[in-house]
Amino acid sequence: MAGGGGGDAVGGGGATEITLEYTPTWIVASVCSVIVAISLLFERMLHRLGKRLLRKSRKTQYEALLKIQKELMLLGFISLMLGVFQSATQKICVKESVMRHLLPCRLPSSVSAGSAKFAGALGGARRLLSGGGAVDDYCLRKGKVPILSLEALHQLDIFIFNLAVTHVVLSVLTFVVGVAQTKNWRHWEGKIQQNDDSGTQTIKHVQEFKFVRDHFKGQGIRWKIFGWMRSFFKQFYGSLTEEDYIAMRLGFIEKHCRGNPKFNFYNYMIRAFEADYKKVVGISWYLWALLMVFLLLNVHGWYVYTWLSLVPFILLLVIGCKMEHVITEMAVEVAQKHTAIEGDVVVAPSDDFFWFHRPKVVLYLIHFILFQIAFEIAFFFWLLVAYGYESCIMGKHAHAITRLVLSIASRILCGYSTLPLYVIVSHMGSSFNKAIFDDNVSEDLANWAQSARRRNKRNKTNVDAANSSIDERHGGVVQMTNA
Repeated sequence: MAGGGGGDAVGGGGATEITLEYTPTWIVASVCSVIVAISLLFERMLHRLGKRLLRKSRKTQYEALLKIQKELMLLGFISLMLGVFQSATQKICVKESVMRHLLPCRLPSSVSAGSAKFAGALGGARRLLSGGGAVDDYCLRKGKVPILSLEALHQLDIFIFNLAVTHVVLSVLTFVVGVAQTKNWRHWEGKIQQNDDSGTQTIKHVQEFKFVRDHFKGQGIRWKIFGWMRSFFKQFYGSLTEEDYIAMRLGFIEKHCRGNPKFNFYNYMIRAFEADYKKVVGISWYLWALLMVFLLLNVHGWYVYTWLSLVPFILLLVIGCKMEHVITEMAVEVAQKHTAIEGDVVVAPSDDFFWFHRPKVVLYLIHFILFQIAFEIAFFFWLLVAYGYESCIMGKHAHAITRLVLSIASRILCGYSTLPLYVIVSHMGSSFNKAIFDDNVSEDLANWAQSARRRNKRNKTNVDAANSSIDERHGGVVQMTNA
């Protein structure tokens, strides 16, 4: 018979859980084998996917995969920290009155000091615990309660992992849907590449061009308001026409690669978007900071999450409207500067069309929107599994369903309209992305720049050494003269 300390763990009326000391070894070995096998299988899948991307020269997508692996490693480290410090958190004791503020659920009126003790839970979900082990007794002897229970730490670990995985998966799906929406653009690009432009260019009045006629309706405040209204509603149907694509393509080529009229603008956009995707798929430090703010604001009666769910949806509508209006502004500029045009319409890309004169601002907004939507969806399903639909932390049922519907609608709108618009309109700025060169050329340029920096550094070192030698000789001559 084992020592008397194990009696409660084996059959002491269910007061405590069975520890590893009294768990059959075949169960421990079997569970560990399954976990290790699944982990190794997942690791090999990622490895093979990376090798396949490299074989197909999809360097940007391979770098995005490395970013995902980095996020998974960070999640593993967070889980490790939560496990290592779980005993330490049980020895951080606070007064019971502290646990009665900023609760996501209303505290039962039957709870009184001394009759129960509190253990913190994620977002404030509280469990009333009677009894407990030696760690709970540590705070109980001081007349206080632990700042966070073991159950709360476990749920916190699950939620953070769920949030990160949800964000990565939804980002991948949104990227796939967004690129799929550009299939018509590939067809338009193919038609342009096949056309022979060696013929004479006819002169047309600007109002004869469908691109100008669709966007420019006149001058004055009345038509400006109409232009904004049209831009708002156009993002829901046919957000980009063939005339829009051709005009922006010609404007980009005229500004950045005039000597290459057959430049494949579609391939450039996709390469540039893949480079931006590496930033969107990750969780930056400011998004982790926002997560802390979201958890802090989950207080009963505030309904903050309901209002927060409106933010990404409204932002997407504003961004889509702005992207459409950039196209309208370029058409208006053409109509105001020209009465007739030889050939096709050529717009003039400029940073002045964008917020703060920076097209990349839209990318940061989309990054925030995708994370906020992932948070809403992950939070809903985590609560549903962990606490049930009737849990008080879920809030009012109407609010919970509204948040979920808005999040899903925002994801659909982002993949269907906002993201494709960003893919093309973001390149209507004054500068171009380094993705204008293919991977081989970019690598050669990077190697050339690195070699040039090394040569400059070596030449500078040689010049400094020569100057030092001259100064030394000059100093010796001066000393001899003085002597």
